[in-house]
Amino acid sequence: MAKGYWVAHVDVDDIETYQSYVAANAAPFAEHGAKFLVRGGDRTEVEGEARTRTVVIEFPSYEQAMACYESEGYQAAKALRDPVSTADLVIIQGYDG
Repeated sequence: MAKGYWVAHVDVDDIETYQSYVAANAAPFAEHGAKFLVRGGDRTEVEGEARTRTVVIEFPSYEQAMACYESEGYQAAKALRDPVSTADLVIIQGYDG
């Protein structure tokens, strides 16, 4: 079964308030088997443009990735993030070749 991934590019306007989102998303991420592969860090934009923060999260399956996003716990965390950030998020099935 192919893994699922969240790929997010985020601009954070208020890092202190954003930290409440980070704390609140821990439980739904753990419940759905999430593993952070990229969480900020140094980067070089070699083509196009991106937001200031990049996050890649791996899930055991695409279904788990979707279930996490749709969960009450994550939606509550997202409500904390929305007022203080702008995000582009793609949930994608991994390549199982």
